[in-house]
Amino acid sequence: MTIYHNPVIPGFYPDPSACRVGGDYYLVTSTFEYFPAIPVFHSRDLIHWRQIGHAVSQPGLLNLENATNLGGVYAPTIRHHKGWFYVACSNVSAGGHFIVRTQNPQDGWSKPVWIRTDPEPDFTMDPSLFFDEDGRTYFTYFSPAGIMQAELDLESGMFLHPAKRIASSMVGKTPEGPHLYKINGIYYLMLAEGGSEYGHLEAIGRSSSPWGPFETCPYNPILSHRSLDHPIQITGHGDLLQAENGSWWLFFLAVRPHGYQPCHHLGRETYLTPVRWTEEGWPEVGEKGRVDLEMAGLLPPAAPWPAEPSRDDFNLAKLGLPWVFVRTPQPGCWSLAERMGFLRLRGLSGSLDQRTPLAFTGRRQCHFEVEISSRMEFTPITENEEAGLAIRMNEGHHYEIFLSLRNGQNCLVVRRRIGSLVCEVASRPIDTNTITLMIRADRDWYLLGYIDNAHFLELARGETRYLSTEVASGFTGVVMGMYAAGNGQACTNPADFDWFEYKGGAE
Repeated sequence: MTIYHNPVIPGFYPDPSACRVGGDYYLVTSTFEYFPAIPVFHSRDLIHWRQIGHAVSQPGLLNLENATNLGGVYAPTIRHHKGWFYVACSNVSAGGHFIVRTQNPQDGWSKPVWIRTDPEPDFTMDPSLFFDEDGRTYFTYFSPAGIMQAELDLESGMFLHPAKRIASSMVGKTPEGPHLYKINGIYYLMLAEGGSEYGHLEAIGRSSSPWGPFETCPYNPILSHRSLDHPIQITGHGDLLQAENGSWWLFFLAVRPHGYQPCHHLGRETYLTPVRWTEEGWPEVGEKGRVDLEMAGLLPPAAPWPAEPSRDDFNLAKLGLPWVFVRTPQPGCWSLAERMGFLRLRGLSGSLDQRTPLAFTGRRQCHFEVEISSRMEFTPITENEEAGLAIRMNEGHHYEIFLSLRNGQNCLVVRRRIGSLVCEVASRPIDTNTITLMIRADRDWYLLGYIDNAHFLELARGETRYLSTEVASGFTGVVMGMYAAGNGQACTNPADFDWFEYKGGAE
């Protein structure tokens, strides 16, 4: 047995789905309003994961113009069949269900094949693929009418017959996240239920037919921490996987709340727990449906990846895989080629408060204790122009430290946005256009400041809880990064970032 620690992928990486090809494991998660969409991870031991790409990375393939952190790209499923990897997913803000495929996840993916369904309610989500031994392909998904399923033609995206409802709730409410499996000749349907809140859970049923009816597990839910005083909460939306050594595992999402009035701001993260099968043919997850931050299981031999560098010097032709944009970036708002060795952002007319195109790129906050910093060059011409570092949950909840003009003089400014309350909480004149900005964080506070003579000088601080899901709402977590904004008109000059460093603490 090997001891390992949860979460296996920390930070805003929810709705995990995984598949195995020999001794290699691949995993995808949701991205909602962020782009590129659907990060793809690779592991050889189930606990050490390295991002190798995105399932959708070319602008123009997804319409995210109106996406919010409650919309966009939901709940992908990854499967491998006859030499091909398939990812089924939904853009709930525009277009609906789609499938992309590839023979090598590192070499890029096909354009989306959009799924053509019968007329039905607009809001459907959480699609899953199941390839049966007889050659049939089943497409299973959530609809307000229940869990729906149809046979699918992969090439055209057409259903071969009208979708049928195969299940409703097994134990709770709002059944979603369906996955169909065939194990030892029996069909199992696993569902997430209870809503993606503190009543979240995982339930399962079985049948001799992929169409049901499904006998529910006598000890459903098979996974839930509802009403449990535990550092892990909101457990659910899982996917079963059998390792090469024969052991069984469940990947699922959960959160790590903190504080006297618990809240979480890192988002829903990816967790792993061992599964054993009872003599009666039911899965037993973790310890009678409970999981922990430290667990043990019959894992494959350890295969860690080399540590990623903490600093990005922007010396490559492409942005690194951790970087994402809010919705699809507008052409020309960012560049790695206009000034070699720098990330250049051109501030657009919008702001961090608006759902308009934004020159912002960031990476997920994956540690409670973290320090981010960046060396920036920026010459504002008017007081509406600004550039700096931002920590963002959504348009209504973010903190930033930026360089701008105040009364004709360069100033460093800290602003906090909490719902309808917006305030510049600190301002300090500076006599330069080149500055190293820094944000430090622990579980409870963000400290925003800059580096002067190798020392960190704090300008202001803000509570982490006001960027939490419990306050801000949504399905994402905090994203930390660089931005430029014109607040009414495009910036006259670009902002150049020489490097960006992310240092996460041991947790």
